[in-house]
Amino acid sequence: MENELTHSKLNMASMGFAKFLNEFIEMAFTAWCFYFYEQVLHLETFWVGIGYIIFALWNAVNDPLMGFLTNRPFKFTRKWGRRFPWIIIGGVPYVLSYTLIFTPPGSEPLILFLWLIFSTCLFDLFNSIFFINYVSLFPDKFRSVKERRTATAVQTPIGIIGIAIGALLPPMIIDDTVPGSFMVQGVIMAMIGLVVIVLAIPGCREDRQTIDLYLDKEREKTPFFKLLKTALSQKSFLVFIITYSLYRCLVISFQASIPYLVEFVLLEDEIIVTILSAGFLLGSLFTSPLWARLAHKSNNNKKAMLISAVILIICTFVLAFINDWMIMFVGIMFWGIGLGGFWTMISPVLADVIDEAVVTTQKRQEGIYNGFLQFFGRLGILFQALSFSLIHIVTGFVEGSSTQGALAVFGIKLHFSVIPTIVMLIGALIFWKFYKLTPDKIKEHQERVIELKL
Repeated sequence: MENELTHSKLNMASMGFAKFLNEFIEMAFTAWCFYFYEQVLHLETFWVGIGYIIFALWNAVNDPLMGFLTNRPFKFTRKWGRRFPWIIIGGVPYVLSYTLIFTPPGSEPLILFLWLIFSTCLFDLFNSIFFINYVSLFPDKFRSVKERRTATAVQTPIGIIGIAIGALLPPMIIDDTVPGSFMVQGVIMAMIGLVVIVLAIPGCREDRQTIDLYLDKEREKTPFFKLLKTALSQKSFLVFIITYSLYRCLVISFQASIPYLVEFVLLEDEIIVTILSAGFLLGSLFTSPLWARLAHKSNNNKKAMLISAVILIICTFVLAFINDWMIMFVGIMFWGIGLGGFWTMISPVLADVIDEAVVTTQKRQEGIYNGFLQFFGRLGILFQALSFSLIHIVTGFVEGSSTQGALAVFGIKLHFSVIPTIVMLIGALIFWKFYKLTPDKIKEHQERVIELKL
């Protein structure tokens, strides 16, 4: 099993377009939603922050709930599979609901506040249905260490291209003096998203063997909170979700800070947002295959993830001291190398953790585990909402102004660099100290999964 490949690279690439879709939409949302409501529509920072907090709380509850509800069999499961129908059911309205975020039905503060809550929560509902089932398919479909790393090596560049287009396209369309331009980019993003879903269909279809293995196993219904207790009692899973959550705090804060950084720190036009985004995308895209090769060569997923985390920590901190956009571009490109490594290793490490859970519980519950993972990962949104709102309020950030005072500029550097560095450092230390899944243990778990016919 260790060296077995059961799916073609073309099939892996097709599934990678689901990764493309999620990264494509999430990148644009992370970069522009907070900025749109605060800086373009001039909704007070306090109310944008409250709206984001409500969204983040719904986000956190929604993810494990969707994972729990979609993990059981339905009438369509025998014919279409356990994951594929939900990927389509969630994916189509997910891309369409993105447009709603940038089309508020009025300009009054109360309407803007309520629309922010409604549109982001609806957007996240469909994202959860789509994304949880997509990531849950990965460890079930790809069973061997080699196949998982190969699939990751194939799919990660496709996902990075999704980030690239999600980062580069909106600034080419958006004019922050014309609120309607945000709606136009939303429509264009949704149209591209629908095409991508079609490309992802072959790779997200489950084969007959996978469906039958699931249906042939007798399942007993386990209460939601008992499942949560079981998942959190698994030390490797707990360590991984803490590290992943702190990584998400870094990435979301960093990406959402770039429009503010360009306008108020670097004092440049929106086109520089595109250029800087291209920097970390170049770093990620060209080095992600090297990270997969490192994991193959060392046969140690933990080692590869830790090295990438160290690069992220160093580069994030250094960027706080750069005020020239060309030097910033080079720095962000190196930051992208670390991002590409960590991002490449998430799926293989999570698959190792899920194999351990399968051996322990003798059940396949990827959807529930991924729901719990997203529950904690979504705390990055709450972190962004709280840090941006508190820093902007304390430092005197003026909504809608074309210039900001020195203290407000310093605040932007805090949520762009300094604070994300600290949280990622904590995450890396926890992962280094407490994550104990060695290559030998991983191999042992996979052999046991075969014996259990799971």
